[in-house]
Amino acid sequence: MITEYTTNMKKEGAYIFDLNGTMINDMEFHIDAWFGILNDELSAGLTREAVKQHMYGKNSELLIRVFGPDRFTQAEMEEISLEKERHYQQAFFPHLQLITGLPRFLQQAADRNMPMAIASAAISFNIDFVIDNLQIRHYFQAIVSADDVTRSKPDPETFLKAARLLNVQPDHCIVFEDAPRGVEAANNAGMQCVVLTTMHGKDAFSQYPNVLDYIADYNNFF
Repeated sequence: MITEYTTNMKKEGAYIFDLNGTMINDMEFHIDAWFGILNDELSAGLTREAVKQHMYGKNSELLIRVFGPDRFTQAEMEEISLEKERHYQQAFFPHLQLITGLPRFLQQAADRNMPMAIASAAISFNIDFVIDNLQIRHYFQAIVSADDVTRSKPDPETFLKAARLLNVQPDHCIVFEDAPRGVEAANNAGMQCVVLTTMHGKDAFSQYPNVLDYIADYNNFF
């Protein structure tokens, strides 16, 4: 049931959602977009699996990991990032939908006046693409993007800022995540986590003590 993870939480508890792979099942489209940009346009020579391993943090951080800190200016990285996101959005738009069970989960949480936030390493350009096309912005009292923080996951800044905006103590928040570094960030923030297994198996999270459960979709709550 939806209340399973809130029975021991105080009245001011909250849900904080990562976006990609957690609310929408789109990570393969992100990998496709980066694979094309990195190899076809920037000649990185990476395998698809290697690209997947770089899929965390800000877009500029990914570029620095692959090419080093001196290859691109900040302006060039921002332009590459936007080009990548345009490729991703064009490819994913026909498939854009919330993960199974999430529409009902969000509505029931809202009916219970549960504060909710999105806290993602995505740039605002991508978050807006998702929540406005799906018309779900009204569910969230706070949105934290890559544009709003200086340190990416696994640093806890993204989740801690979301908690502050919701005016909820970190240990009263439950995070929904799909990536090991996101779960690590939640742990660093003092938050428990429900893991979506859209991108990684359970074994990828075995070292994290803050995992409450693993779910394939949100129907597990009903």
